[in-house]
Amino acid sequence: MENYEIFENGIIKQKNILKKICVYDISYSRKYNDYGENGRLLAHMRLGFLFASIKRIPTSILDVGYGNGDFLNACTKCITSCNGTDISNYPLSNTINILNFKDIFKKHFDVICFFDSLEHFENIDFIKKLNCNFIFITLPWCHFFSEIWFKKWKHRRPDEHLWHFNKSALINFLKENGYEIVNCGVPFEDTIRKDERYNPNILTGIFKKCKI
Repeated sequence: MENYEIFENGIIKQKNILKKICVYDISYSRKYNDYGENGRLLAHMRLGFLFASIKRIPTSILDVGYGNGDFLNACTKCITSCNGTDISNYPLSNTINILNFKDIFKKHFDVICFFDSLEHFENIDFIKKLNCNFIFITLPWCHFFSEIWFKKWKHRRPDEHLWHFNKSALINFLKENGYEIVNCGVPFEDTIRKDERYNPNILTGIFKKCKI
């Protein structure tokens, strides 16, 4: 595939990236407000999935790439320490601690979340350095039935979505970086974000960091 490579663990990566094609500013984050009530419903669905998966309420949470803050706003109702980082610096409630990206490695968080954000990073190996108990990830589910399917796939957004995963690729990647699976592959977000008629649209996974 032109400008893409497939690794042995199943991950598909865009090779060459044109800089400044996608601008992650406040306008980019503000578009999530268009979800309206569905955005807030999705936030509470994510919380419920998290609680059920780890079987308790987290003591602290960090949302990396928090968008318009819907998820963190829901977290403030039940989680003591709510933190977020986003390149757009979209303004949030003063009950939420906004961090610089460099600061997220300096403190321990019970749960660190990447909702539709991990696939945007040029380098994703940094997750091995995160200090946390659990990592919670959602991203587009890349089934890669064929090169023709991939070329027409809605979520193949060159210079914006740089990494693509199916279930096994996500599990392999997290395992390689020191995490074990807790719950992965339940497409509950598709009740709101369904894209294709027969195939899951959003891949969700919660993983526990292994003790070294």
